Amino acid sequence: MNGSNGEERVVHEVAMVVPKRVLEEEGNCVEVLVTELKKRGMVVDRVVGLADEFLKVAAPLETLGNAAAELHIRKPTRLGIDLPFEMQGSEAFFRQPDGLLFSWFERFRCYQHLLYGIVNCGGYDVTLKLDGREFCWAAGESLVRRLESEGVIKQMFPLHDEFKRKELLQTWALNWWNFTNQPTDQIYSYFGAKIGVYFSFLGMYTQWLIFPALLGFIVQMVNFGSLQFLALPSFFVSTILWAALFLQFWKRKNAALLARWQINCLVGPSQGYRFLGMEWSSLPFPKELIKNIGDERSKEKAAYQRYEWFAYRKRFRNDVLVIMSIICLQLPFELAYAHIYEIITSDVVKYILTAIYLLVIQYLTRLGGKVSVKLINREINESVEYRANSLIYKVFGLYFMQTYIGIFYHVLLHRNFMTLRQVLIQRLIISQVFWTLMDGSLPYLKYSYRKYKARTKKKREGGSSTGKIQIASRVEKEYFKPTYSASIGVELEDGLFDDSLELALQFGMIMMFACAFPLAFALAAVSNIMEIRTNALKLLVTLRRPLPRAAATIGAWLNIWQHSWYAYMTKKANGRSNQGSLQFSSWNMYSCF
Repeated sequence: MNGSNGEERVVHEVAMVVPKRVLEEEGNCVEVLVTELKKRGMVVDRVVGLADEFLKVAAPLETLGNAAAELHIRKPTRLGIDLPFEMQGSEAFFRQPDGLLFSWFERFRCYQHLLYGIVNCGGYDVTLKLDGREFCWAAGESLVRRLESEGVIKQMFPLHDEFKRKELLQTWALNWWNFTNQPTDQIYSYFGAKIGVYFSFLGMYTQWLIFPALLGFIVQMVNFGSLQFLALPSFFVSTILWAALFLQFWKRKNAALLARWQINCLVGPSQGYRFLGMEWSSLPFPKELIKNIGDERSKEKAAYQRYEWFAYRKRFRNDVLVIMSIICLQLPFELAYAHIYEIITSDVVKYILTAIYLLVIQYLTRLGGKVSVKLINREINESVEYRANSLIYKVFGLYFMQTYIGIFYHVLLHRNFMTLRQVLIQRLIISQVFWTLMDGSLPYLKYSYRKYKARTKKKREGGSSTGKIQIASRVEKEYFKPTYSASIGVELEDGLFDDSLELALQFGMIMMFACAFPLAFALAAVSNIMEIRTNALKLLVTLRRPLPRAAATIGAWLNIWQHSWYAYMTKKANGRSNQGSLQFSSWNMYSCF
């Protein structure tokens, strides 16, 4: 249950999948689980599906508040300071933009604490049964973890709130007239900070694309006569200033969002290493005093420095391995594609070749991503977010090579301006169609296939039945939906990885090759407007509700965007008009690892 403006309504936010009961037996583990959940103050609704039973769990506001107090969750108060939450003084704490006392991330933490906090406090072992099978619930052991290890609890996943989901469908996913305007606060309240920040970034980026799109359209279509030689240099300078201003204004908007959502962005370990529970970069006293804190602390500091250097050395070794694999394995494939593309004369064959190339490169990149995950598991990273950032840099390096090497091949060797424009148009169009099909069609096909398997299995178990088997319960439909997961590194990243990767590759392409094809900004703007709606429909209709993630920014992707801008800054282009041709003298590029 969630409190909103003094009222409460039952909202089942977590579902547990357990086997259907076959035998009536005393000590049934599912019955024990339901009893213990109710003892913890939760509301349980049992739904019988085709092959399994579903336990929908809701927590009243008082239960969530007690769990937050046990977790010592700190929340901002009306006094201007953050204090550990206490249910008795809940009126003193600020509420979320949707009127609730806890954010989706805080509520999910409370649910985890409540569910996994069910332990055997009796001091003796308890025998649990399930369809004739017996197992022991030891004293002091978590019941949920025990049932998960025995395969009784098959899955646990968050549920969509139907009231808020339909509201977001009307105001966001299906509201095409708003173009880039989005209900950012509602997105944050429903999906969490990570997804809220991403869609805010996507909306602002699309809005800012309107200016270079109009300017590029003018440069592409208008003949300036004797001033034509100034058109491209002016456009070049304008896009540089545009990118610099956009990245700086986004940082300001990001800070404003965090302030409105009451999220504190603390200094991370990368800005200063931890020692004795403190950040050395934040200590106010000089280094001379640090040297005098004692021999023991000096030894601990030296040991930590060796440990930190060893971690950096491992990451550097893995980065070198990724770079060498790109050069030795992927580079010849990319150059072969670029060469074949150059000698083909038919435009239709070129489109087909590009489509096949994108499909093949997806498989090769996923293979490289799996290798990157194995390398990251051998690195020393302080948290899951650091491991995720390391994965982002490595996989982006693979995609950077497969996206741009063919284009640079045309630039450096053939220097054919019209061919370069044709390559850019085909890449932008085919990439957009490919990503749209992957985002929209693949989750729906997975959902339909899982429903088909469940119905077929039910028909086989029920014998010869001619009637159509319907799936009536909403929770079972949610169970068949795929999760919002990444195509590479599922254990480290969610579906935002693929969406952010697509956006970063688009930004790099339009920035580095803006002078060759100024209309790329217009194509990118139209593509992003479509992307906002398709991603919204994907999250609200075809996928399960994503797990909330605690993140205050877009993370490592912002560094990649800044490097893409630096690459454009340092790419020197000499342009001269000669019957519609343009030669590029030198190109310099940066990549992030």
